[in-house]
Amino acid sequence: MNKAVNDGVWSGSWVAERLGVELLGDPELTDLLGLALRRNPKRAHLLVSNVLGKHVPQSPTVVYGYGFTLGRRVRELLGTEESRRAVVLGYAETATGLGHAVADGIALAPYLHSTRRPVPGVATAGGFEESHSHATSHLLLPEDPELLSGEGPLVLVDDEFSTGNTVLNTIRDLHARYPRERYVVVALVDMRSVADAGRLDEFAAEIGARVDLVAAASGTVSLPEGVLEKGQELVARYEAGGAGTGSRLSAAPSGLVAQFPAPLKDGGVEADLNSDSPGARDCIGSAATAAWARPAPTGPHPARNRITRVELRWPHDLPDGGRHGFTPQHRIRLEAALPAMAARLADALPENAHRVHILGFEELMYAPLRLARELEQVVDAGVTYSTTTRSPVLAVDDPGYAIRTRLTFPAHDTPADGPGDRYAYNIARADFDAVVAVIDSTADTPELHAPDGLLAQLAEHTPHVLLVVVPSYAPEQPHVPERPAMLPDPLRGPAFSSYAPEEVGWLLQDLSDVTLEAPTEEREEAIQSGGAHYAESLPVEYQPSEQYQQLFHTALDEAADRLALAVGAVTELVLAERSPRPVLVSLARAGTPVGVLMRRWAQHRHGLDLPHYAVSIVRGRGIDANALRWLAAHHDPADVVFVDGWTGKGAITRELTEAVREFEESDGITGFDPEIAVLADPGSCVKTYGTREDFLIPSACLNSTVSGLISRTVLRSDLVGPNDFHGAKFYRELAGADVSVDFLDAVAARFPEVSDAVTSLAKELLAADRTPTWEGWAAVERISEEYGIHDVNLVKPGVGETTRVLLRRVPWKILARAGAGADLDHVRLLAEQRGVPVEEVGELPYTCVGLIHPKYTRGATGADGKAVAV
Repeated sequence: MNKAVNDGVWSGSWVAERLGVELLGDPELTDLLGLALRRNPKRAHLLVSNVLGKHVPQSPTVVYGYGFTLGRRVRELLGTEESRRAVVLGYAETATGLGHAVADGIALAPYLHSTRRPVPGVATAGGFEESHSHATSHLLLPEDPELLSGEGPLVLVDDEFSTGNTVLNTIRDLHARYPRERYVVVALVDMRSVADAGRLDEFAAEIGARVDLVAAASGTVSLPEGVLEKGQELVARYEAGGAGTGSRLSAAPSGLVAQFPAPLKDGGVEADLNSDSPGARDCIGSAATAAWARPAPTGPHPARNRITRVELRWPHDLPDGGRHGFTPQHRIRLEAALPAMAARLADALPENAHRVHILGFEELMYAPLRLARELEQVVDAGVTYSTTTRSPVLAVDDPGYAIRTRLTFPAHDTPADGPGDRYAYNIARADFDAVVAVIDSTADTPELHAPDGLLAQLAEHTPHVLLVVVPSYAPEQPHVPERPAMLPDPLRGPAFSSYAPEEVGWLLQDLSDVTLEAPTEEREEAIQSGGAHYAESLPVEYQPSEQYQQLFHTALDEAADRLALAVGAVTELVLAERSPRPVLVSLARAGTPVGVLMRRWAQHRHGLDLPHYAVSIVRGRGIDANALRWLAAHHDPADVVFVDGWTGKGAITRELTEAVREFEESDGITGFDPEIAVLADPGSCVKTYGTREDFLIPSACLNSTVSGLISRTVLRSDLVGPNDFHGAKFYRELAGADVSVDFLDAVAARFPEVSDAVTSLAKELLAADRTPTWEGWAAVERISEEYGIHDVNLVKPGVGETTRVLLRRVPWKILARAGAGADLDHVRLLAEQRGVPVEEVGELPYTCVGLIHPKYTRGATGADGKAVAV
């Protein structure tokens, strides 16, 4: 392959010429393998695979195709019945993805890979040593302790089969515990020496079992005498000269031409790899034709490039890989979810991206590989794939050398063997339009986001870095049920919130004793850099001035009739169209006062005592699934009506729709209707509303002091476990400033006066075409582009959302509709207090729009608010 990639120069020629190393055997060996040097006292040379997806960026279809086709060959060798009894075992870290793909090709066998990451509470089923590896100890940690104890064939998968020591160590350890009659060794290349070639047969005879070998190509490495010492001297000389160490980016200084394999368009690899088609079988032969040549890169990209976190919605309880076992049923679930996850990632990619690279993480190879392959099918861009690694390899900028550049960064998954450097090869200066880093949640640590961490290193070399975090799967402890038999009862006032206990039950956990508040500027910087999610901390509660409090009371007095009318109208729509006895479920916390008012209207007008709860929903994370489980256990899901205060651009509306769909898939519980009922729908996102006018809802003016003294909800993995409700705080200390009940009483007092008007309005709405037009979303996209923000999440439309920007975020400017009156008095006051300009705009579909400071850092400078100090 590298002959084509590097102007006809084999990517092993540099090492071969200097050390006298030769590859002998099948002619495709030099297509499949290049050579490099590494700092290793046991073996200086490194065989660098062009089709493994570890060191060399490659089309994910090519990478997956090689493993899948090897799996098909194993299935043909074993037969269908023996394949059903087989177990596939891959090797960490290099072959975890390859082993997965082989298991997919067999299709009938579960998969397990060794790991170097101990998992507390998971018993070790075995272990072995890899003699030539940089990090040698392997653990076997299957969730099912019986996985390795069967009598069927054991299929062992590694990227290369060289001395055979790794495989023999594995078989020796496992055969002593779980003897079986047959083993199959699978490798991309069989590179045993003549001396080692007979060891496998001798060992098979020794243990009394059959051992077969399946490989894509075979040959040997000819090593002249003294090659180890020569290699070590060569590495030392080049590192001392700056080729291999020094800066975090390592490469020899000669003119680099970054050239990597392109996605194959050959029919063989485009064929369905899940079938027995000839195309699937022929994909190995097609890989050697894949190549593209890139122009010389323009140099590093500035470190200011933004890091965007992308939420995939990984299926609940689906393992992220084979560390604890991965069954054919798991594979089916993953394949069903892949199209939607790839679509979310495609939506997050920058427009006009022509070269996209998916970067996996050490042992996490399979999930990013499958995601990359799915993405390759749906985007009009070249997609390549590789992963980070523990293995230190010398980087030399020469077309005849397999490792052209090296990024070095600190380990970021708190490894059991202590801190150390990790590496990403052939990524720097490769002119990728975007790099997607896919890691597991265990590795989403401060080290990942540090100034010298992986993300910062990537941002130096691509204009767009996207971060995808797959939840790390850990088996449930034997004594812990899958989830508690009974979730806790809802929290109620006065123990939690200043609302009366019958007004609302909070399906939350109390985090009042945890310090969660952070300065607004710190939160903004962390959120926009991708270093934290907004739901992982709380803003410091805004304490209104006396002038601002007076504005609230004035606004409440003036808006009470309009609020009462909207409350009555939306409640009547719910009773007429959704359920005669609905279960009101407010989205905490903005929806909670509205839910209480709707409950009061139903009681006032119809004598109904409706149940009302508040649940957490988090943008990018979804609704609290445990709250849905509790609701389903106590009520008919068909009666549940989700309630919120208002719509902006409709992000939460979309979030809820997707979350309910995924909940149905994961739990099998159906009947929840994701349609939200709101007081005001200025964005035209829902069909159940009291009005589509964008007016001031006074509860938006304040934070907890108008919402029962409850904070915004919190979702953080160290505080909220998989069986817990999301969290929130009860600010008891703010009781002296609490106006929550005053707000409810002021609006409910107007119910008798607006009763007839509600009847008329409800009839009009029931007869009207209320189909959402999503015109608000279109307006937000237009504003985002016109103002050079290029991120709709930083554009907050409507009076309520604009108020939130001023209270909780770092505002840049406020757009106000020309002629807007008293509805914006509090907005103007807050803007004045924070030094934020208010710009009047003639054509604006909302009364106002708040713009969050784009690309915010605390070193931001410039009158436009976007110039960032770097």
